[in-house]
Amino acid sequence: MEPLKHECGVAMIRLRKPLEYYRQKYGTYAWALNKLYLLMEKQHNRGQEGAGIGVVKTHPVPGHEYIFRERALGANAITEIFSSVMPQLASSGNLPAAEVEAYTPFVGEIYMGHLRYSTTGKSGISYVHPFLRRNNWRSRNLLMCGNFNMTNVDQVFRSIVEKGQHPRIYSDTIVLLEQLGYALDKENHRLYRQMRDRLQDPELGKAIEDNIDVASVLRNASPAWDGGFVICGATGSGDMFALRDSHGIRPAFYYMDDEVVVLASERPVIQTVFNVRRSDVQELRPGSALIVSRKGDVRIEDILGEGENRRCSFERIYFSRGSDADIYRERKELGRRLAPQVLAAVDNDIQHTVLSFIPNTAEVAFIGMVEGFEDYLNVLKCRQIMELQATGALTPGTLKEVMDKRLRVEKVAIKDIKLRTFIAEGESRNDLAAHVYDVTYGCVSNDIDNLVVIDDSIVRGTTLRQSIIAMLDRLHPRRIVVVSSSPQVRYPDYYGIDMSRMSEFAAFRAAVSLLRSRGMESVLEQTYHCCVEQAALPASEQVNCVKAIYEPFTDREISQVMARMLTPEGTKARVEIVYQSLDGLHAAVRSCPGDWYFSGDYPTPGGTRLVNLAYIDWFEGNTEKRAR
Repeated sequence: MEPLKHECGVAMIRLRKPLEYYRQKYGTYAWALNKLYLLMEKQHNRGQEGAGIGVVKTHPVPGHEYIFRERALGANAITEIFSSVMPQLASSGNLPAAEVEAYTPFVGEIYMGHLRYSTTGKSGISYVHPFLRRNNWRSRNLLMCGNFNMTNVDQVFRSIVEKGQHPRIYSDTIVLLEQLGYALDKENHRLYRQMRDRLQDPELGKAIEDNIDVASVLRNASPAWDGGFVICGATGSGDMFALRDSHGIRPAFYYMDDEVVVLASERPVIQTVFNVRRSDVQELRPGSALIVSRKGDVRIEDILGEGENRRCSFERIYFSRGSDADIYRERKELGRRLAPQVLAAVDNDIQHTVLSFIPNTAEVAFIGMVEGFEDYLNVLKCRQIMELQATGALTPGTLKEVMDKRLRVEKVAIKDIKLRTFIAEGESRNDLAAHVYDVTYGCVSNDIDNLVVIDDSIVRGTTLRQSIIAMLDRLHPRRIVVVSSSPQVRYPDYYGIDMSRMSEFAAFRAAVSLLRSRGMESVLEQTYHCCVEQAALPASEQVNCVKAIYEPFTDREISQVMARMLTPEGTKARVEIVYQSLDGLHAAVRSCPGDWYFSGDYPTPGGTRLVNLAYIDWFEGNTEKRAR
């Protein structure tokens, strides 16, 4: 109902054969560029603010460009980029392969694509990936993009400045670019010193390009990074890499054959674009790097070591494509496990309960919830048949009456894709937002039926209060039950999801309201002092003090207060909110146990440090400030 913003999506392609091979086999030099376009479009859910692509030629002619980059802003950024790039290739169709390789823009061996969401409040073309570090020596040029958020940018920034560097912009992307660039410079210097006495230019320069140790560059640059990341890069001389954080917080998958090496943020995207089996697409192990040399040789190198598995569960619940076999199964299981709680909320009254979902991303969880209801209904039917048999009342008529009982599954809301909520103030904007969905009249019996709608997550509750509940109330149900397939989001995320301030969370506001209503305001102040004390310690020694806010209350108590807070004035139906439990989440999503936004158990010290700072900001009244 309220879209969360994910940091980014990435895509990389490395061709392993001469360009002429692809023209002859696939009829165009733009084969890889077409594949890059598909990889990006099929990950469009990961970037609505901007996009960018980069291409590197590995066999250029001096005096001609060999690194090409195009970026754009807005929801149509991908279309804008490729509409600009493709015409530049149109004149290359009849050229010899050598000329295409040397002169045609955006035809090369390395392709990089990036989709961006801003999570730091910083936007504009200057913040759109890929970023480029220029140098006259090809092996010192660096093209970089990533799906990441770093929790210790300030410390790493200071370390760069202390080395004498002067970053142009204060952002985690620039910090990483400069660190990698510095390590790449050192690697070039190492090879220069090693070979200068026995080789002369231009042989010396070529030997340096052929022997760059990308793994060494990554090992020198990455140990100081605290966060969740998949960092992708390419040198001007043709080395390519992708490095994943040691906890696997951010996802990465790859495929390779004798023609191509490809990496993307999601497995099914690669499966679809390259028409390969699921088993052919591998997960890049946490802490490891996929490295492709300028000659096209591929290796997986352990860079950071694989740490505790903290793969992001929100990836499975919300962000990644539900067409992945495992994710589809997990989302169904999340819904199925909610059925007992939802049945309790409607007093097990299936006859007078309508089941539905909003938005479309919740459809798979909805299917699972319906299956859970069907399991209950089947048990109920068996019991009733046995009772009829025991009393001698089992007849064809009574049997038909039992067997005819069905779940009432309806699509109660349809999004009006033509309607836009124009910028307006206060209640005027809320009134516009309330009409983004059209409701299906006639499927709910007035003042009799319960209406159950499931969503992927309920984080801020803004959309519920401003539009969704009022819209559902127009159907005149007796009770509205809003269901979240994920648990209560209680803590900020600092690894790539746009949830970084305490005041954003409906669960936090509800817990604070409970503390105040029960005369427990002292907990708020004690937590503040605890956070201040923790902030003076090294990040590795800090504990999450904010957990104390939730400890006095059950999940149900918090959900009940949230329901009252998010119910707009004038709503006639009784409103309840049902959340997935943490145990239910872990039982359904076994492979990705990262749950810090629900539990407060952060995977890295930087996350714990920042949650304490976020609470300090909230307590001191800086509710819009983002902890850094």
